[in-house]
Amino acid sequence: MNPLLIIDSGNMPILSLIYYICRIFFGEMEEEKYGFVNDSEVEEAVLRFERMRNNKETCYFDVIELEAIIDYYLEGNNPVHAFEATSLACELHPNSVPILIRKARVLLEKGRATEALTISKRLENIEPGNCDIYLCKATALAMLGDMANARRVFDMALATDAEDQETILYSITLVLQNLNYHEEMIPYLHMLADLEPDFPAHIYDLAYAYDKKGDHRNSVKYYNMYLEEDPFSDSAWYNLGIIYNKIGEYGKSIEAYDYALALNPENTFALFNKANILSNLEKYSEAMDVYREFVEEEPDSLEGLTYLAECYDKTGDEEMARKYYSEAIDITPDFPDPWYGLGLLSLSRNRPAESIAPLKKAIDIDPENPDYWFSLGKAYIMMGNVKEAVRSYKETLLLDGYYDEAWIEIGILVMMTGAYKGAIRLLNRIKKISGDLPGIYFLLASSYLHTNNLTEAARALIKAVRLDNELLEEYAVLLPEKKLTNAMKRLFRKTN
Repeated sequence: MNPLLIIDSGNMPILSLIYYICRIFFGEMEEEKYGFVNDSEVEEAVLRFERMRNNKETCYFDVIELEAIIDYYLEGNNPVHAFEATSLACELHPNSVPILIRKARVLLEKGRATEALTISKRLENIEPGNCDIYLCKATALAMLGDMANARRVFDMALATDAEDQETILYSITLVLQNLNYHEEMIPYLHMLADLEPDFPAHIYDLAYAYDKKGDHRNSVKYYNMYLEEDPFSDSAWYNLGIIYNKIGEYGKSIEAYDYALALNPENTFALFNKANILSNLEKYSEAMDVYREFVEEEPDSLEGLTYLAECYDKTGDEEMARKYYSEAIDITPDFPDPWYGLGLLSLSRNRPAESIAPLKKAIDIDPENPDYWFSLGKAYIMMGNVKEAVRSYKETLLLDGYYDEAWIEIGILVMMTGAYKGAIRLLNRIKKISGDLPGIYFLLASSYLHTNNLTEAARALIKAVRLDNELLEEYAVLLPEKKLTNAMKRLFRKTN
């Protein structure tokens, strides 16, 4: 089963980030200093600028007009025109601090953080204590990965204006969220939550940030705190369902998805995730009901059709399983999972020859999936084609050296053929290339035991157990019990 789909909320593209920062700082902080331009004056300035561009004319714009023009294009997600307006503004007013700040912000929006940082450092010497400059500089540092200095400069921005901490903190968290520095934004979100306790969105953002940090317990805590304030938030219930699933509390996860669906019946992701949990819990009949509801809403979902088919397979309804696998293939023939499902459908019903073609088709589409190669090897074994089986298991292990079922199958083949000495030589060569893999040492232990080399068998078994003692019981099928020494038997007792 594929991992559950997770829809992250709250991420904001860099252009929107610049838009909000411009709205917050240029709209509120600079009004008194630079004057106010109403909407009609902004429109007139923009039209004049565009006429100048189109007609290649020469026009003069004062600082206030150019600020408004640049902000207009940033807010309208038009970075090309914003950059052109900034270039003109720097020609006409090369020493204007607000123009140079806007130039730095346009450069940030274009991903040119180094140039923006250079401008910010120069402006910092001209106007020390300017919050806009510190925010711009810190954003550039964060984009360049220098979070230690970015935090220091963000804190300098906070120190510049004790009366407007909320606005500055909001801008800082927007920057950090946009750049996926979720852990770093948590302290600032806590500050925001303390300053604005009646604004529950900060609690929601904290829950989201803790999830991204990997601190799921705190994420659950803050989502529940948020839901105490806003119990009708379907997105919070949905995200809570995802977190509960991550920490293995599946009953609570399903309950959270049910709340999300009660509030928003069109949340098909909640349906899909709920069905996946039920399927993973082997509640296939319940899962089928939810998958069918999901497929009714999303009839072209390849995953939904494939997982529904898998549930029918698990409940023994081959006809319906084949139907839904085929529907998925009809929609997108190059999606490998339904081909693989068809192969397993035949393989599990002891029809290996019939499984070969769909398994090979899945491999043609996705040749780097070890599960596909392993299942193909199983089919060849059932058909008695040892050569092709070994080749398939070899491909499996090249893709995933820790694929223990493949090592065990190869060990069984060695036992069937009695080629223990050849296996020892081959395994020792493989070990030099692949390094210490538990499967190699378990097979070496088995082969040495079968050749009565008890000393080397003990060394290999001890090494295997040190690498992963939980696999000993799984590999026991390869170890001839009659040849185990007392010391080896004690290893079994220790691991049980």
